[in-house]
Amino acid sequence: MEYRPLGPTAISVSRLGLGTVNFGLHTSERDAHLLLDRATDCGINLVDTAEVYSEGRAEGFIGSWLALGQGRRSRIVLATKVFRGADERRLSARHIVEACEQSLRRLRTDCIDLYQVHHVDRACPWEELWQAMDQLVREGKVSSVGSSNFAAWDIALGNSVSRQHQWPGFASEQSVYNLRRRLIELEVIPCCRALGMGLLAYSPLGGGLLCGGLTSPAPGRRADGWVRRIAEQHREQLSAFEGLCRQAGHRTADVALAWVLRNTAVTAAIIGPRTVEQLAQNVGAMDVALREEIVARLEQIWPGPGGEAPQAYAW
Repeated sequence: MEYRPLGPTAISVSRLGLGTVNFGLHTSERDAHLLLDRATDCGINLVDTAEVYSEGRAEGFIGSWLALGQGRRSRIVLATKVFRGADERRLSARHIVEACEQSLRRLRTDCIDLYQVHHVDRACPWEELWQAMDQLVREGKVSSVGSSNFAAWDIALGNSVSRQHQWPGFASEQSVYNLRRRLIELEVIPCCRALGMGLLAYSPLGGGLLCGGLTSPAPGRRADGWVRRIAEQHREQLSAFEGLCRQAGHRTADVALAWVLRNTAVTAAIIGPRTVEQLAQNVGAMDVALREEIVARLEQIWPGPGGEAPQAYAW
């Protein structure tokens, strides 16, 4: 397993991160523990969750695994997210502090390594958000702060305000990024690069769309109505993509994941396996090296936004 620094922090994270959105939804507590054991055995140290995943059960599953001891907490970089509050100002200082306390209890730990703002809340003043985050960092409850699903201008504005007051600032951004959804190449990736931030790419397999779902849909999530509808909309592209993968001698999921990881801007790709078997397959993608002619063909099948802004849309 390879590791990279998480933005400007002293934290090093594995190129693959274990996403837990399926914990409590498609994955039982027992299977979640098996996944966590296998992931750490493979060298994966980044474990990503959120307060909203399965109404907190995902955090609870991680907490019960950590409670088993044997050095489990020291083996992982623990990341979770905050956003959903009972009041209209979902990132109010009160909610951020209370949500952090609740996450710490569910996770059965005294510190969150990366506390991510799950979505921008433009009704909340940046000063209020950063005062709460600064308090949590000073109290030792949070090591670093990250953003997730932010526009580039939100990232830049938030970090600008934090630097004015010498508050922690965003160490990383977590965005959806895969062959089909490449919009962050326009502004988010250049923004993270300019600010020295880490970039965590979630949904690198397109929610299952890029796992051979057109020709051989697997039971479960990949066979649901959403994936089938999207697959039908992109039938021509998926047919070309799957044909290219067969020609190259690789699994479609391996090619999709390897393509994300080859981007030097990506610190880690967050995978969300439901089973140990799926995890082992994802880890296998680390050994896939895409030839330049394959990458060029992928660019034709799944074109991006045309490069970075403003060159992508201006003379």
